[in-house]
Amino acid sequence: MSVLLQRLTIALLLFVAAGARAELPDFRELVKETSPAVVNISTVQHVTQTGFQQRYGLPQDVPEIFRHFFGAPQSPGGGEQERSSLGSGFIVSDDGYILTNNHVIKDADEIVVRLNDRRELDAKLIGADESSDLALLKVEADDLPTVELGNSDKLEVGEWVVAIGSPFGFDYSVTAGIVSAKGRSLPNESYVPFIQTDVAINPGNSGGPLFNLDGKVVGINSQIYTRSGGFMGVSFAIPINVAMDVADQLKEKGKVSRGWLGVVIQEVSKDLAESFGLEKAAGALVAQVVPGSPAEAAGVKNGDIITHFNGRAINLSSDLPHQVGRVKPGKESTLDVVRNGKRKRIKVTIGTLPDGDGAELAMNSSNPQEHSSKRLGVVIGELSDAQRKSTGDGVVVREVTRGPAAFAGLVNGDVITMISGEPVRSVEDFERIVADIPANRSVPMRIVRRGAAMFIPLRIAE
Repeated sequence: MSVLLQRLTIALLLFVAAGARAELPDFRELVKETSPAVVNISTVQHVTQTGFQQRYGLPQDVPEIFRHFFGAPQSPGGGEQERSSLGSGFIVSDDGYILTNNHVIKDADEIVVRLNDRRELDAKLIGADESSDLALLKVEADDLPTVELGNSDKLEVGEWVVAIGSPFGFDYSVTAGIVSAKGRSLPNESYVPFIQTDVAINPGNSGGPLFNLDGKVVGINSQIYTRSGGFMGVSFAIPINVAMDVADQLKEKGKVSRGWLGVVIQEVSKDLAESFGLEKAAGALVAQVVPGSPAEAAGVKNGDIITHFNGRAINLSSDLPHQVGRVKPGKESTLDVVRNGKRKRIKVTIGTLPDGDGAELAMNSSNPQEHSSKRLGVVIGELSDAQRKSTGDGVVVREVTRGPAAFAGLVNGDVITMISGEPVRSVEDFERIVADIPANRSVPMRIVRRGAAMFIPLRIAE
């Protein structure tokens, strides 16, 4: 009886093991079919070096111990030197168009593409977009193998994905993992809702494709989060739907036009949500409407909380730039906002994102008229003509003592423009509004600090 039980146990274990193997994906066919369309990209930049650079062949601020990270040793004789970089890319059309990251080819004087069959072709830069970190290249060749494009909007968290690229120059390296998250916002990357994965990505993978299990490209490997300089389990890819929109514009016009609303927004914290009377902390709080912008023309106001854009929920403030940027300029869109506790729908004609970040708001000069508010623990004064011209109406903070103002985070030089939804045009307005603030309840206060508008929650405990 024990022998039979032992055999049944072994059979069951073998069955479970076989089932587990069957559930794991097999990437062999995927790699065979897709790798011919993946390319290695190398660049050369001609630079003139002087001083320390001529002597050691290194950037001025790089210690000697790290010189092996910068490619082949360079001549100590000075003059014109060459810097090289490596990256990846993939062919999107059989007549030679190739997509990669902008940072792979940035400032390159020469771009060389090496194909799967070891052919090396000089590439021409068709266009690059720094905001999305994308570049479109062209090589002179016909009947090239191409990738099949997927739909990144349908990608799901937990789905298997595969990366092919050239980490550290090792051609056609394959790594696999899953989608960890979608719609990630990274610092200084306002217009890309990144795909986060745990696929191993290292220097040289940049610009390479991210495939789903159907062998379709769903993203472009772009960045990693690291404290060591190497892969730490968190990597980011540009969604292919975003990338191809950029590529089409680069191919047609050589540049990219993005939708523009014209608002400065901030996150809705728990305290701010309470101060605005919201049930939960969600949406994009309009801290400032840019003069002459589509938002101003449509009637968007400071203090509006944008909850939906074209019917799509705005959970985080970073969701809004992603969605607005993908709308073609001139197209009408809808905003759902909460204003003074009431919901409102606004129609707006999206504009074209301008170059630069707009004019700065001056915060200098002073005015001798002052008022001390014991209820807030703050001394405020009237704005000078120069300040009023820059910021509009408001009062300036001269001194912060102990009290609700300090607890709220006010500092000297802040300009208070609105409290609890009411505009502050003068010291008299400030005194009246502050006197009416109910105790033990957060109210929103709009300030302008060093040219940047924001809302902070203010609570007076009595």
